[in-house]
Amino acid sequence: MPSLYRSSPRLLAGLLLLLLLSACSVRQLALQTIGDSLASGGSAYTGDDDPELIGAALPANLKLLDSLILEAPTHSGLLLAASRAYLLYAYGYVHFAAEQAALTDPERARNLRRRARKLDLRAYRYAARALELRCPGTLVTLRTHPEPNLICPEAAAGEGPPPVPELYWTAAELGLTISVSRDKPPLLARLPEVEALLLRALQLDESWNAGTLHEFWIALIGARDPRRLKAKIRAHFERALVLSRGRRPSLYVTLAETEAISRQDRREFRALLNKALAIDPDTQPDQRLTILLSQRRARWLLQNIDQFIL
Repeated sequence: MPSLYRSSPRLLAGLLLLLLLSACSVRQLALQTIGDSLASGGSAYTGDDDPELIGAALPANLKLLDSLILEAPTHSGLLLAASRAYLLYAYGYVHFAAEQAALTDPERARNLRRRARKLDLRAYRYAARALELRCPGTLVTLRTHPEPNLICPEAAAGEGPPPVPELYWTAAELGLTISVSRDKPPLLARLPEVEALLLRALQLDESWNAGTLHEFWIALIGARDPRRLKAKIRAHFERALVLSRGRRPSLYVTLAETEAISRQDRREFRALLNKALAIDPDTQPDQRLTILLSQRRARWLLQNIDQFIL
């Protein structure tokens, strides 16, 4: 063997290069496999029955996803997994803590909102990158012409599944960012982007995820003028109720926070929140965490009813 190395330096260099390329391929394959697993998973979190445990565990998972995306920046599944995880942590824990603090400690509430906005923006950037991979040019179109029919026009060709998850998560995370940015006019001005994304998702598959799009639309238009838009809110509620078979507590909570509060209807407020609390989390094991988080919010709203309905 020594004589081979002395007489064939090119062969040695070729072998080393082959080994390096193989190592790179193995690493990329491993990243792809891990990314696919994380992107398609989630039941370890969403199926858990201990929200506090998940709240403590999520930050480490978020940083793991950040690290994996640095290694595989165009893995759309990883990007969506990260956006979902950041949204779960931001909305389920930081936004909720800010709302709780707002009743007794305005300064702490402001600090929590600032943190929530940072987390929301991370979630949005990941989802927006995934959307741009599916529909190149979408982000520019959104900023210049936020019209549903101009977003992902290639989806109408029916090639592959429609990009509804990418549209929804991008809209939801930008919407949450705006909700805690009343002092940021440039962000407030981006509300038409949220509406365009959501409307495009509804055009492509209004039944996606058991009525999630209709529920989001209730929250979105309810934040504008719930009294004037009551008929629209009710229509989306009824459709979401059918698609979810009445098994989504967040749907009742959303209607309570939009329509019941706007009309100062204490009876309906209580009735809707009690319906949310009546749903048994164990009947939907893969959604146990989200159900428990919605019910936690419902209990808090009931406990503080006098803060919302005079």
